[in-house]
Amino acid sequence: MVKRLLKVFVALSIALSAFVIAGPATATATPAGAAAGAGAGAADGCYTWSGSLAEGASGDAVRQLQIRVSGYPGSGSVLGLDGQYGPATTAAVKRFQQAYGLGADGVAGPATFAKIYELQDDDCTPVNFTYGELNQCNSDWSGGNVDAGTAKSNALVSMWKLQAMRHALGDVAISISGGFRSVACNNAVGGAADSRHLYGDAVDLVGSPSFCTLAQQARSHGFSMILGPGYPGHDDHTHVANSASQFWSAPSCGIG
Repeated sequence: MVKRLLKVFVALSIALSAFVIAGPATATATPAGAAAGAGAGAADGCYTWSGSLAEGASGDAVRQLQIRVSGYPGSGSVLGLDGQYGPATTAAVKRFQQAYGLGADGVAGPATFAKIYELQDDDCTPVNFTYGELNQCNSDWSGGNVDAGTAKSNALVSMWKLQAMRHALGDVAISISGGFRSVACNNAVGGAADSRHLYGDAVDLVGSPSFCTLAQQARSHGFSMILGPGYPGHDDHTHVANSASQFWSAPSCGIG
């Protein structure tokens, strides 16, 4: 608890000083280990933004922000991770701000970044999920339908969506039974040849809340694929993923 409070205090101090020095709409992202310029410092081991970001901004700092607010696109929508701060990103930032009781102006400034720092670990994962949970197949993310780096990056986005979903459900724990699979792991469990698990973005959810509650809530958090009770082979879990087109089917839950 002390460590977490200290981290939040440091994040707030850095974010506020960055705002004063850099001014609005000029944020940049500093990877861990990189030299930080004036007004920027490592709030944690992941990324630090300096200044603020608003509609019209672009670049990697925007894309890093989009990953963290990807779970707030609005019901039935998916936020593009294109590095362009357009109306959809503004709306997602507003929803994130509202979810955490911040001033909801759609501008990512010191308070918004401080909350993100509080929510992320040093490897950029959200505090309530880990890479280990999303990969129970192997240690290096290899052997799927995409390269290892892409599979791991896809899993990171799914974790941030799950973090948003977890918060919307009252910060209840969400249990994961499976994520990334190599072709060999997928074959071993009888997975479909085109399973999204092979791309790193699929997650199987079990336990409590109920499968239907999970499936219904997932509709608001950027998952284009939702399969649950009533869909063949999914009466014992809820499956969420990020397919190219929307496909939702959980008939027992009133979905699809």
